[in-house]
Amino acid sequence: MLKLLKLEYYKNLNYRPFRIFAFLYFAILIALLFIGLVDLDILGGTINLKEQGIYNFPEIWNFTTWIVALLKIFLGLIIVFSISQEFTNRMFKQNTIDGLNRKEFIGSKLLTITIFTAVSTLIVFVITMFLGHQYSKVTDGSKVYEEIYYIGNYFVKLFTFFCFLMFLSVLLRKSMFVFLGFFAYWVAEKILTGIETYQKLSGIQGEQRKAALENDFFVTSLLPLESMSNLIPNPLMRLNLIKVMGVKFETHYPTESMIACIIWCVIFIGGSYWILRKRDW
Repeated sequence: MLKLLKLEYYKNLNYRPFRIFAFLYFAILIALLFIGLVDLDILGGTINLKEQGIYNFPEIWNFTTWIVALLKIFLGLIIVFSISQEFTNRMFKQNTIDGLNRKEFIGSKLLTITIFTAVSTLIVFVITMFLGHQYSKVTDGSKVYEEIYYIGNYFVKLFTFFCFLMFLSVLLRKSMFVFLGFFAYWVAEKILTGIETYQKLSGIQGEQRKAALENDFFVTSLLPLESMSNLIPNPLMRLNLIKVMGVKFETHYPTESMIACIIWCVIFIGGSYWILRKRDW
């Protein structure tokens, strides 16, 4: 494993897009976590997210992981560029000639993905704990760790997303095709989700519609991007402004989405290895 780590380190260290996007990601990630300390002008009014409770325990775990997960595309670009250059520069073929087998190649990319995911998760955890203890109105021990599982969900969400991009990169090889393929899949998944939602809610109104959305099982919720999204629900309904309006936010652990993401990880990793074995590079 140490050999693979050194190999990836030297490859990526000399690759300029890798350094640029890595720096941008971690810089913007840290800045976003402190966004609640700044007054924001929204629709002609001023709103302070700290006063809206985004740094209160236990809600802070939901807010911070959801906000920084929006940046995952920056690390995703690094993964795509890193893998695509292996094929466009014929580095993969040279590595196999030098003795690197396909399992080791996949292992090296998974190692990179795991390190990026772990570092990102650690930064989010540390800064969330700091901001929570600094600004939370709730400091009771049970409340502090009540929703810490969002950190684990964040790790799984990032890891699954990067495994998906690795699979597309191995399948399509060129970064431009990967981005187009990802966009096409995203659109297709949204269309399928819309069709299923329309079929289930057609002719239903009011409370029945709300109950169907909350209780009915949607097959499309198990698709890759949808299952990743469901790991960390949108926390905007937890703002103090929304609470005053009488809207209640109910949180449930997304067990089905977690299982789906783990299965998709296995599929993407196995699929990447299968493609490498079957293709003549």
